[in-house]
Amino acid sequence: MSRPLFVALAAALLFAAVGPSQNPPKKSALDKAAFEAYVRHLFVIDSRVAVQVADPKPSTELTGFLDVAVTVTAGNQTQSLKFLVSKDGQKILQANIFDINNNPFKKELDKLKTEFEPSLGTPGAPVVLVDFSDFECPYCKEEGAMLRQNLLTAYPKQVRLYFKTFPLEQIHPWAKAGAIASRCVYRQQAADFWTFHDWIFAHQNDITAENLKNQVLEWAKSQKDIDALQLTQCMDTKATEAEVQKDLDEGKALEVGGTPTLFVNGRRLGTVDWPTLRSIIDYEIEYQKTAKNAGEDCGCELKLNLPGAPQQKTIPITPPSKK
Repeated sequence: MSRPLFVALAAALLFAAVGPSQNPPKKSALDKAAFEAYVRHLFVIDSRVAVQVADPKPSTELTGFLDVAVTVTAGNQTQSLKFLVSKDGQKILQANIFDINNNPFKKELDKLKTEFEPSLGTPGAPVVLVDFSDFECPYCKEEGAMLRQNLLTAYPKQVRLYFKTFPLEQIHPWAKAGAIASRCVYRQQAADFWTFHDWIFAHQNDITAENLKNQVLEWAKSQKDIDALQLTQCMDTKATEAEVQKDLDEGKALEVGGTPTLFVNGRRLGTVDWPTLRSIIDYEIEYQKTAKNAGEDCGCELKLNLPGAPQQKTIPITPPSKK
């Protein structure tokens, strides 16, 4: 072999040994651009939808992983996604994390606040339902009728229901005003909240953003315990808007994305029929006899008894009669 050829072959072998690798560098989920591209591909999110990746934070639930929140926005609609990313950026988890020593719905139970909210049923009941609802939502109307017609008849002592206003303003023009009105009624007479609840759902198709106030005031005239003038002032000044916003903030913290959303001892349910709901309630009644980790008699909620603070009176309310 001639020397020039030998030198050329040696140089080629040396370049192959030390030259650029055929394998591309590893991607990292800690690279926001790479993670965004991965999430877009995972959920088929095109460029018309905005995707924002937050800075990673040490996970409070799983050692060795980082919490990474992703916000997906399309127009007025927003959805939050949560991921766990390994510290080397190579592994991604999207999963529920449970602690065998706690109720699997402990995170939800810790965020659900029921003091000073409209309620019916028995204090100290082993099963608590919290309903996030929108007065302009047709599915909420159906669920509301189902709960009112069945819940207390089937469970006169074992269940407590709380109502949360969660108006979807982007798609329901009068939902928030209706929620404010409902809280004005509740502020005057707690028991009449449920009369208003039944009335506004029953007249849902007749109400518009323009006639809501007049419709509500016409209803008020037929209620002996409601002061129409006081109700008008409350609605005009939006005196209960902060209470509605509190419910909205709580729902968003719980990642409520639509209505109705019903929590049964912390278990999240969407639209549900009565037979299914009844089977879940029956299960919870039996389970809580020994578990004692949910419901109002579980000892798992701490409340401050502030001197002078108003205490909500529980008034026995029968479900509406079927006509």
